[in-house]
Amino acid sequence: MKLNLLATAALALMVAALIAGCSGQSKEVRQMNPHVILETTKGTIEIELYPQQAPVTVENFLHYASEGFYDGTVFHRVMPGFMAQGGGFTPDGTQKETHEPIKLESSNGLKNELGTVAMARTMIPDSATSQFFINVANNDFLNHAPGNDGYAVFGRVVKGMNVASAIVAVKTGSRDGNSDWPVEDIVITKAYVKK
Repeated sequence: MKLNLLATAALALMVAALIAGCSGQSKEVRQMNPHVILETTKGTIEIELYPQQAPVTVENFLHYASEGFYDGTVFHRVMPGFMAQGGGFTPDGTQKETHEPIKLESSNGLKNELGTVAMARTMIPDSATSQFFINVANNDFLNHAPGNDGYAVFGRVVKGMNVASAIVAVKTGSRDGNSDWPVEDIVITKAYVKK
């Protein structure tokens, strides 16, 4: 009986060690995900990207960030309780020329939840280029579902969600036919891949 108890205790310790080892490994994998820093006139936002779930979208976003495309662009559409969209326009309302559109990866299992980052697109599913948005609420209606192409989530804000909240709280108006445009320019002064 004592031997069985000792064997059971030893087995329990081995299982606990194995679980601890596995969870440590998954944490290490998470830390290997690329991070992009957005320095804005409202503060700094750090985004963790998910290349395993959204490889095409992450590669696209990293390409734009690495080449300096986002530097000097603005958050041009902000809506409290919904999202902050940026990555396509300069402060004077000029839309920047982009690379080719990418394939929609909205069925990757990631949801448009508070703090996640997704690609903006037109009504055409495979039309996303450079523009992205930060969800400042749980926006289930943006998720992929039968009859709904959805919007592809590819990352999450890990630092600076307070900055995103400050961005959506600003006063807005319209510019060149675009509504919900901040009256005060909210500029991404620099976007880069964290080393």
